[in-house]
Amino acid sequence: MSSLSPFLQYLPQAEGLLPKWQLLVATMALFNTVQNFATLKLTRRLYGRVSPQSITGLQARTFAVWTLTSAVVRGYAAYNINNKSIYDMALFTYLIAFGHFTSEIFVYRTAKVMSPVFSTLVVSTLSLVWMITQYDFYVKA
Repeated sequence: MSSLSPFLQYLPQAEGLLPKWQLLVATMALFNTVQNFATLKLTRRLYGRVSPQSITGLQARTFAVWTLTSAVVRGYAAYNINNKSIYDMALFTYLIAFGHFTSEIFVYRTAKVMSPVFSTLVVSTLSLVWMITQYDFYVKA
């Protein structure tokens, strides 16, 4: 554990696990951003109900920019979890992601539930519920 000690100071210092969760999700989003800029492979798997040729580089890069924006907001929330405006913005990033992916499954039918989309639904739902139930703990009016 002593080899990790120098890095622990860079973790969010706020109470509870939610700030660390925000940082973890932001970090995973950075990976997703890079892969969307680098290749279409994973994006094509995400929207598995459409032909792979219909997923273009432009769409993947647009998705990358959205994902990067979400990562920045969530990363900022990890270190500023008690700021109401930042907390609200982070919460809305999960609501937007949840809305996007559920609409792609049930309205537009471009994705399947049991596909890579499932993990994004789990993360967005878990994060939404966690943030809503812990709102008063972290945001002091």
